Amino acid sequence: MKGNVIVGQSGGPTAVINSSLVGVYKTAKDRGAKKIYGMLHGVQGLLEEKVVDLSEHIRNDLDIELLKRTPSSYLGSCRYKLPNIAEDEETYKKIFAILKKLQIEYFFYIGGNDSMDTIKKLSDYAMIRGIDIRFIGVPKTIDNDLAATDHTPGYGSAAKYISSILKEVIRDGLVYDQKNVTIVEIMGRNAGWLAGAAALARCEDCEGPDMIFLPEISFDIDCFIDRVDKIQKEKESVVIAVSEGIKLPDGRYVCELTDYAQYVDAFGHKLLAGTARFLANKAAKEIGCKTRAIEFSTLQRCASHIVSRVDITEAFQVGGAAVKAAFEGESGKMITLKRLSNDPYQCTTDIYDVHKIANVEKLVPREWINEDGTYVTPDFVNYVRPLIQAELTPIMVDGLPRHLYYKDKI
Repeated sequence: MKGNVIVGQSGGPTAVINSSLVGVYKTAKDRGAKKIYGMLHGVQGLLEEKVVDLSEHIRNDLDIELLKRTPSSYLGSCRYKLPNIAEDEETYKKIFAILKKLQIEYFFYIGGNDSMDTIKKLSDYAMIRGIDIRFIGVPKTIDNDLAATDHTPGYGSAAKYISSILKEVIRDGLVYDQKNVTIVEIMGRNAGWLAGAAALARCEDCEGPDMIFLPEISFDIDCFIDRVDKIQKEKESVVIAVSEGIKLPDGRYVCELTDYAQYVDAFGHKLLAGTARFLANKAAKEIGCKTRAIEFSTLQRCASHIVSRVDITEAFQVGGAAVKAAFEGESGKMITLKRLSNDPYQCTTDIYDVHKIANVEKLVPREWINEDGTYVTPDFVNYVRPLIQAELTPIMVDGLPRHLYYKDKI
């Protein structure tokens, strides 16, 4: 019999983050964990002792299957930045007192860069104080910007959604015999993995977007307008995908040119919004054509009805691999995905020191972006395509997908 387990979710959710939660829960249960607790709203909720016994909420195999197909974070999330140990040890004393009261031996945190920073700090404190609790990070993020792992659970499903909906947007642009320019804004602060996935829309039944702009390449507004003007003179409908995080040569985000309020979270990240609307208005004014802006926004991370089977399966696997690693004595590590081959696609799990991952962003390689920075290369497409394959059918009730949700979450 193993000791007690606690698991939390942090940061922005994905369409498959709950599959990782199920992977942790089911594997820990199968391997003999006494109790499996869930933190409500991550480590921030833990500090307020908002903890639930997951066995009281995930009761049977149907609940497991429903939860795997449920978007958002079942336990709730947070964007809470742990202070440095030297600056505020009291916070750590409080967390570890709560963990001691719950008799926790294994701690799992499902999240991205900032969440791995939490795992790093907690595992460091445990080591400094000689506390025998194992801390393991479970990767997730639609942004695909975690270092060391080939890709992150959540990215494949977001890429599948982006490319699928973009095909439909492209079809819609051809409805009327009228010149029009559509600019689609896709998530991605500093890394263009999501915007690059728009290239998947280019296939035998769709010409795909005309241009794709990633934040890795400096964005010149005047050059952009000139290119749009040239393309719209040659074709009726122009569709362009832009990352929300594209930056001007001086380092400012394009969206900072808008009148949107610049909200900043606990990690110092600015809320990015309005890039497509700004560029659409600019194009309409400069070129004089009909324009529209579309923001995929949170739809990219919650569209569980079009989830990738590869993605949801791997999300479950990294949760299970985290439990295995912790039960075998590992701590201060993150589970990674290691691609073995592309054709046929094969991928396995591995572990990596979280100190080498936390707060490190993985950007799109420059060689995967074309020379003038207006599209991605075939290497990029070949990298992403295996991750969007196959589907997991929602469990439908009365014509709608059925989800599992925690009713008393506050």
